[in-house]
This record gives sequence, C-alpha cells and structure tokens, in this order.
Amino acid sequence: MNQDFNAAYWQQRYQQNQTGWDVGAITPPLKEYFDQLENKALRILIPGCGNAYEAEYLHQNGFTNVYVADVAEAPLQQFQARVPDFPHHHLLHQDFFSLQGPFDLIVEQTFFCALNPRLRAGYARKCAELLQPVGKLMGLLFDTTFEKEGPPFGGSREEYRAYFAPYFDFLQFDTATNSIPPRQGKELFVELKARKLES
Repeated sequence: MNQDFNAAYWQQRYQQNQTGWDVGAITPPLKEYFDQLENKALRILIPGCGNAYEAEYLHQNGFTNVYVADVAEAPLQQFQARVPDFPHHHLLHQDFFSLQGPFDLIVEQTFFCALNPRLRAGYARKCAELLQPVGKLMGLLFDTTFEKEGPPFGGSREEYRAYFAPYFDFLQFDTATNSIPPRQGKELFVELKARKLES
C-alpha cells in the first residue's frame, strides 16, 4: 500500500461528495463527553476534522478555544460557510504531522481510520507531543475490519493499545455503548491521558 491519501486525494473526495463516513451530525459518544466538560476555555484540537460537526457543537455551547485541522481545503470552506462566526484563525489548513501544540484535548473522530496504517504509530506519538502533560486524547476508533480496501482502515483494540501505550495512560478503552446503529459494537470509546514525553 503506497498511497499516502494526500491533500489532493481528500479534496477530490469532498468535491465529489464521496464522504460515506460523514453521518451529518455529532455522534452520541462525543456529545455526551462534551456535555460533561465544565472548562469552556480548554484548547481543543479536532484533526482530520472533515465537516467538523463536533467543532460546531462545541462552538455553539460556548467553547472558545476549538481548533480544527484538515489537509483538504474543501471541508474547511464548507465549515466556515456553515458556521460563519467560528474564529477564522482556528481553521488550520495543515497536515496533522506539521501541527504545533500545546492542546488540552484532542478529539478523534474518523481521522485515525483514514490514515495509511503505517502512520498509526506516528499518530500516537504526535498526539502525545501536541498535548499538555496530562492532556487527553478522546474519541472513537473502529474495532472492526472492513471488506473493502480503505480508507477507512479497521483494526483491533490490541493493535491500538500497542500504539498508544508508550505515551498514554488508559482511562477508558472499551466498546462504545451509545454508537449510532450502523456502528454499534464496532467502535471503541477511548479516553487516554498523555504522559510527559522524554525529550
């Protein structure tokens, strides 16, 4: 598998509306997690944000430091048109691996599964680098395999644990109980706390 699924690839997917992962709204596991957050000033990053319904929800609920990043420009433009009062400088048209922190919380929603699997170990380390010490990575990972060649790419909790264990303490790492029906039993809800990286 040599394809890097670069900016041009994702731009084309959005322009052609080939976005089967997009459910058109924030999903229940993320909404419930956000609803229990009390600090509206948390610096929150949503990488590979796509149409960023999570950022829209947070913004509408008074969170002031939400940043969204995507390598494709189309979803960022669509998001800005949909949520015109979202801070323009919080829209990051950047590759995830070039982002700079620190953040208090990284939200994972169908970005990890879109990456070439050989980048997964690097994703785990980059998340840890982007977070404050004891910052958190929270979100959903597919705990299933897919019949078609990805993206999305599936995997298992054992595989994922190996990527994150060097950098994170596991607070929650179990099958999501409130997934949308098509993903019921196929998603892990993860909440991982970053450890201070050795320099």
